[in-house]
Amino acid sequence: MRELFDEVVGKSPLDPQEAVRRATRVPRRKRFYATAGVIEADGGFAVALDGKPIKTPSGTIIAVPRRALADTMVAEWEAQKDAIDPTTMPMTRFANSVVDAVVDRVGLVRDDIAKYFHSDLLFYRAGHPEALVAREAQHWDPVLFWAAETLGAHFILAQGIMHVSQPEQAVAAARKALPDDPWSVAALHVVTTLTGSALLALALHERARDADQVWAAAHVDEDFNAEQWGEDEEVSARRAARKLDFEAAVAILRAMKGVG
Repeated sequence: MRELFDEVVGKSPLDPQEAVRRATRVPRRKRFYATAGVIEADGGFAVALDGKPIKTPSGTIIAVPRRALADTMVAEWEAQKDAIDPTTMPMTRFANSVVDAVVDRVGLVRDDIAKYFHSDLLFYRAGHPEALVAREAQHWDPVLFWAAETLGAHFILAQGIMHVSQPEQAVAAARKALPDDPWSVAALHVVTTLTGSALLALALHERARDADQVWAAAHVDEDFNAEQWGEDEEVSARRAARKLDFEAAVAILRAMKGVG
């Protein structure tokens, strides 16, 4: 089972897109179990296939801290038909990554998120056309105002892509707001990676913006270009794949906050 699960989840704990790319490169395995269910294990909840708990490639039982997360994982395993499709199992891949590669490295993952506070998507604005300038401001300014007013993090904006140095006080204030538990930290890292913005991820975690607002804010430029020139099918397909991982991260953040 470990060999199969290694293929299902991939080995990259913090890059969901790479995990999906890796999963699509390996042959799909046939479904080898009859039923999937939830059991209590290691102080949490685990998925059991025909009564046996699933484990990471290193042999650790994949126990999640909330029953709702285990239920989601069970649904992913039950949804598999004749062959197992890893791209349809974002919560399972996520849980494996946290257990095997984040639990003992929370500080490093928080550091990686904090790097985005130096070059966040929201800092770099278009100079034209006016419609795009206005749309970026509409989606991004509320998050920056929230960071300033609630966190005491006052960031500097720039036009174009020329790097602008951010005040260390602002970076430190934003970093202080990052959670400490491995599941929330891992979820924030995934949201940050997918959106290009640690501020959007943090605003989502603190419920200053909801998931739909964050996803829309992350794709302002892409959506504007699609309106002008039409949608690219390949881009749309990649975005749909990323959305699955985004939704898994959102579910984890909500579960850890005790939000149903």
